[in-house]
Amino acid sequence: MRAPATSAASHPRIRPVGEHALLVELDSGADAEALHAALIERRAAGTLPPVREIVPAARTVLLDGVEDPRALAAQLVTWDIPAAPPRAQEVVELPVRYDGPDLAEVAALWGVAADEVVRIHSTTEFRVAFCGFAPGFGYLTGLPERYTVPRRATPRTSVPAGAVGLAGPYTGVYPRPSPGGWQLIGTTDAPLWDHARVPAALLSPGTRVHFVPVTGASGPVGAAAKPVSVPTAEHA
Repeated sequence: MRAPATSAASHPRIRPVGEHALLVELDSGADAEALHAALIERRAAGTLPPVREIVPAARTVLLDGVEDPRALAAQLVTWDIPAAPPRAQEVVELPVRYDGPDLAEVAALWGVAADEVVRIHSTTEFRVAFCGFAPGFGYLTGLPERYTVPRRATPRTSVPAGAVGLAGPYTGVYPRPSPGGWQLIGTTDAPLWDHARVPAALLSPGTRVHFVPVTGASGPVGAAAKPVSVPTAEHA
């Protein structure tokens, strides 16, 4: 099978998975985000053939519960998929106390002061590229490539819920205590996963996110995450 045409991907691939699923492999996370956005838009418009689930990942999009995989694959190759547009809807604001144990290390890796890490991170508009690792954990993109950081050489055996971390090109927030190797730069009390909430996950693929610094707080951050309408932010 040939792959769908995209404006940026050079060698995307479509692979059958079982009898009723397709896995589209792309060359970058940006290409995967663009394809995911196009699929969601077409499903909402009623122009996408029946698909039960659309699951984005770092560089793939899985289409599960496909009624006719061959027909859908044939349709995908005719698409011209532009870059995913910025979303105009509400943004989730996460209040953050930038008190992480790795803040100084991240500052050294970036070649800036710690307060500049806070400024850069909090003025960046992030987007949830995909979810995984644990329920409610979103992989957020938005930082320029020069701010990519490695995982810790030795992962921590326990990272607290609400820890805000960086790894590779991603920012993430731990929804519950767990082992982890991300560079921790802050803390939020926002509940990322709540069984009593519909939907249970605060962040889902495509969600826009802003981190809001909370200063002068020695205890819990306090303010709950909230969706607000804000203009697109510029970052350094």
